Amino acid sequence: MSKVRVWGKPAALLLPLLLVACGDSGTQEVRQWMDQVRRETPVSIHKLSPPKTFTPFTYNEQNQVDPFNPAKLSTAIAQQQAHDTSRFKPDMNRRREPLEGYPLDTIQMVGILEKPGTRWAILKADKAVYQAKVGNYVGQNFGLITKISDTEVDIREVVQDASGEWVERKAKLELQENKK
Repeated sequence: MSKVRVWGKPAALLLPLLLVACGDSGTQEVRQWMDQVRRETPVSIHKLSPPKTFTPFTYNEQNQVDPFNPAKLSTAIAQQQAHDTSRFKPDMNRRREPLEGYPLDTIQMVGILEKPGTRWAILKADKAVYQAKVGNYVGQNFGLITKISDTEVDIREVVQDASGEWVERKAKLELQENKK
């Protein structure tokens, strides 16, 4: 206990000295300087520009046809179809044939078959084998088979060009021989 009494008196004397050290320490000078700067700095408030005047637009075309009316679009489409006189336009309402589900570059000619009066091309698409004759459709571009020879199948495709017109395009499927 004697050690506590020895350290207690000096600690009691040092405590007031520590509290004096926490005094003003120059902040009064800083506050005076800030007050002086506030007094000397001129206050400048810029005037706001007046708001722009709004003049409302009056729509005078109330009796005109609404450009966003769906009836107007359907009328325009009907007129275009009535004036479409392209001789190559495909029949969109006919029933699709199985080989029209494959792109032409994935179909291979693997042989021919002749029956009395008819020549058939043996075509392979997606590991399935099909028979096709002149007049059948093949490929995804309305390809019509026009001729079957011993080594190739001639096809007339109908596609749309950049302007939307239907044009004719020739294509061929050549006989694929197995090499052993």
